Amino acid sequence: MKNIFLLLAVSFTFISLQGCENEDVTKEVKKDGSIESSLTVLHLNDKQDVLTTTHKVWTAGKISKLIVHKDTIPSLGLVKTEVENNDGDKLTVPVKKDYEFYITVK
Repeated sequence: MKNIFLLLAVSFTFISLQGCENEDVTKEVKKDGSIESSLTVLHLNDKQDVLTTTHKVWTAGKISKLIVHKDTIPSLGLVKTEVENNDGDKLTVPVKKDYEFYITVK
C-alpha cells in the first residue's frame, strides 16, 4: 500500500512539474523596437554595494539610447555557505550576501 501511495505521489509531482516551463525567458532580444534592461550589484566594501541599472533602447536594429544609473546601497553582510575544494573536502566559509531581484513590468 505504501509503495502505491509513493508511486502516485511521485507521478503526480512529475506531471505537475511538466507545465512549469518558463515561457517568458528569451535568448535573444528583438532589436526592432524593444528595451533591454539589466541589473547588477557589485560588492564595494563591507558596508556598501553598487547597484547598476542599464537600459538599452533598441530601434531599427541599433541602440538608439543607452541609460545607465549607478547608486550605492547598503551591503547585506555575510552569510555562511558550504563549499567544496578540488579534493572533495567540504568547509563552511563566509561570503557576501547577494540581493534578490524582483521586476514588475507594466
